[in-house]
Amino acid sequence: MSSTQNPSTQHTSTIGAIGAPSRRNTELALLVFAVVIPVFAYANVGLALDDEVPAGLLSYGLGLGLMAGVGHLAVRKFAPYADPLLLPLATLLNGIGLVAIWRLDQSERLQASRTFVEAAPRQLMYSALGVALFVAVLFFLKDHRALQRYTYISMAGALVLLLLPLVPGLGHNVFGAKIWIKIPGLGTLQPGEFAKIVLAVFFAGYLMVKRDALALASRRFMGLYLPRGRDLGPIIVVWIISILILVFETDLGTSLLFFGMFVIMLYVATERTSWIVFGLLMSAVGAVGVASFEPHVQQRVRAWLDPMKEYTLSREGIIGHSEQAMQALWAFGSGGTLGTGWGQGNSDLIGFAANSDFILATFGEEIGLAGVMALILLYALIVERGVRTALAARDPFGKLLAIGLSGAFALQVFVVAGGVMGLIPLTGMTMPFLAYGGSSVIANWALIGILLRISDTARRPAPAPAANPDAEMTQVVRP
Repeated sequence: MSSTQNPSTQHTSTIGAIGAPSRRNTELALLVFAVVIPVFAYANVGLALDDEVPAGLLSYGLGLGLMAGVGHLAVRKFAPYADPLLLPLATLLNGIGLVAIWRLDQSERLQASRTFVEAAPRQLMYSALGVALFVAVLFFLKDHRALQRYTYISMAGALVLLLLPLVPGLGHNVFGAKIWIKIPGLGTLQPGEFAKIVLAVFFAGYLMVKRDALALASRRFMGLYLPRGRDLGPIIVVWIISILILVFETDLGTSLLFFGMFVIMLYVATERTSWIVFGLLMSAVGAVGVASFEPHVQQRVRAWLDPMKEYTLSREGIIGHSEQAMQALWAFGSGGTLGTGWGQGNSDLIGFAANSDFILATFGEEIGLAGVMALILLYALIVERGVRTALAARDPFGKLLAIGLSGAFALQVFVVAGGVMGLIPLTGMTMPFLAYGGSSVIANWALIGILLRISDTARRPAPAPAANPDAEMTQVVRP
């Protein structure tokens, strides 16, 4: 017996979009922990210092929660399929950094300094500006591929940003490094933090077009495919620019960051190990060459090779020597495995850079090796999610841009942590999100915003096929 289903009661099914879930609720749950953990740390610092919960605990918790909430709503609205971990990780690091900066503000030694200014309120303002820029990136940058149209404009913009600190009357020399500009009413700004993002856009656009030519090899030597001589031009140009930065601005960190980022992106674009070898050799040659005549770089190398001697000479009042490298190592040693506890260390002995260049030493002393390893893992997760975003991106420009931003972030963490721990010479850069510095926290929030935009585009499901109005009605035959 057969029957024909009534068309008016027939249930039709449409083919929905196939893709990853939005995971916004997961992000919201992680953000709760990312706010609660710093608030708990803030209360611990207050109890350790004054045996009472700090009076600003509620306002701090509300401020951090408001920033996290605004960021989450922006992602939910403008990038619903973005990676759910990047925003909570950045919020957690930013929140813990605010706690450490506020803890150092309470130091009587630092308060006795003539140049002391409370840094925590300013850092909270900078963090709010960073989240505002984060929201602006998601709102205005609807598709990351639009940045590809500005490849060479990005190169010009990056050069302008790098040259600004050398402009008379605008540049500002801070302890030997000419990497700052002074803006009336806003204090100092470090253009290099923004230049790394702009340069990543240029490198991604340039390498996407030139990668085939750069991947060609002319000969094989000791297991390496050597690039053609005429293809060495790009890496030589970037190397020269990084050396000029090192010479004129005496900024070892920015020089290493830019050149390293380009070599990483070049390797990913061409899959040639020889570029890595060339990059390492040229970095070593440039650093050694500049260090042979630049006093500021020489001082940092001396502090790296023999920090105890530098400490002794500084204590004797000899100008040109610093005790900070040795104080940082003592802070790590005092912390041991589990640390002395929040608010119970003496890392403020490091002095004026305790809350910026050397803030990792505060964490090393007060939360110990275990805590520092947890922080490094948080950074590693951000880099891993960035690399995962690069792998998921459907277009070569997005892949290169995501890997460039992730590589720059990883390099910055390495050179800062390595310098404070004595693995490499100090570079003068700041730990992303943790350290005091408006330029750094604002630029890194923008970096997270771009990664989320690329992630949203990569994970966004394909649209469902349009319904065909001419489709024939099907009959369902039942036995």
